[in-house]
Amino acid sequence: MTVIEKINEINQVIKEVFEFTQTNEIIRADFNEYLLTIGATNISLNQMEKIFLPYIFERRINDKSILEMFEEKTKNKELANSLLKAQNSVFEIKRLLKNGFELFNLVNEKTYTVLSLTKMTNFRGVYSGQFIVARIFEFQGESYIIEISSILSHSQRDDAMRYAVMKLVQDSKLLYQDNEEKENEIKATIAEMYDKFIKTFDKDIILTTNRYADEIIGAFNEDEEVDLSDKSSEHIEHKFFHVKELDNNYSNFLENSLGGFASHSQEYDVAVIFDKEKGLYAIPFYETFNKIFEGVNVEGKEECLKYFLTNDTIPDSILERVSVGHKNFMQVINKELNKEYSFKELIQEYKSEYLKEKIYSPATVLYCSKVFSSVFDDISAPKPEPIAITSDKVGRNEPCPCGSGKKYKNCCGK
Repeated sequence: MTVIEKINEINQVIKEVFEFTQTNEIIRADFNEYLLTIGATNISLNQMEKIFLPYIFERRINDKSILEMFEEKTKNKELANSLLKAQNSVFEIKRLLKNGFELFNLVNEKTYTVLSLTKMTNFRGVYSGQFIVARIFEFQGESYIIEISSILSHSQRDDAMRYAVMKLVQDSKLLYQDNEEKENEIKATIAEMYDKFIKTFDKDIILTTNRYADEIIGAFNEDEEVDLSDKSSEHIEHKFFHVKELDNNYSNFLENSLGGFASHSQEYDVAVIFDKEKGLYAIPFYETFNKIFEGVNVEGKEECLKYFLTNDTIPDSILERVSVGHKNFMQVINKELNKEYSFKELIQEYKSEYLKEKIYSPATVLYCSKVFSSVFDDISAPKPEPIAITSDKVGRNEPCPCGSGKKYKNCCGK
């Protein structure tokens, strides 16, 4: 099949997806409600396309995406599956090609040559050096760009990098899902850091509190000695409560997250665990969770059990670790849930994403991310004192000494 034939097939399937949304009563009603919600009434065909593509990729009905529902009905399973695996990321445009782009993915550090599904004349105003938030997918050995949702200029590089980090924080798998070389780097890092952790602490778990977790992790990363004798969680009351700082839904998430556990107003237990296969974890309320299976009357018991089962950042291996230490694990869980699960069935129900693919600890993944390190260093670095600049030292049309790239008259000379 030629490239032109593939493009025609892709465009035909996208057309079929649209028809599917209009003929399926449940989806049509949801789509119309979606349009009303975002105030998209009486819109043009071009505007509809910009709304439709994010809708079919991101909207979920009864825990299924529109594309998943379409895949169950279509005969073209191969292409439907390719679309389901599409990645939405932040790219730097390296080159404009005759029929597409050469893009560098800031998130997974991989370069892609992507073909356009439309004429390149539709991308007037898009140039090398810009950054785009785009959706790409692979089909039969070729990569295609299906959507550009945002364009940032070269001067907005910092914004592009911060957005890339935000996507990584939300889903750390994006760093290695389509980059085998990066995954091998992560595996090697985990093996090296695990040996270092055991050598440093002579065990793979440290029970402490949020007051000291950052200090312990920081000392480990910097190869510094740390005295654990006064940093245990023995002195605190083990109870579960909501910690708003753990929600991670604030606008300036990077600056806020740099405060670490120690910045949280209330004290609670934290387990620093190094999983040999998946990496470093800092698990809030881990010891509190264990106390439940020891027969301790834990305040917030029901909420604590729900937190460990439903929180996506707590992997199946943590539940397995606790279950190995407590023979009554499933008995207590089943009594609370009013179920008769086996451990395998429990994981299938609550941690199924960990059964589908290898998921490494977010902390370890971010440690291996170049864009995260760059943004983290930039935010952490002390800000230099502003330099006083006067117009008698710099010509109005000369480059501004502050390094902005603008003329002095349009920058500090205003």
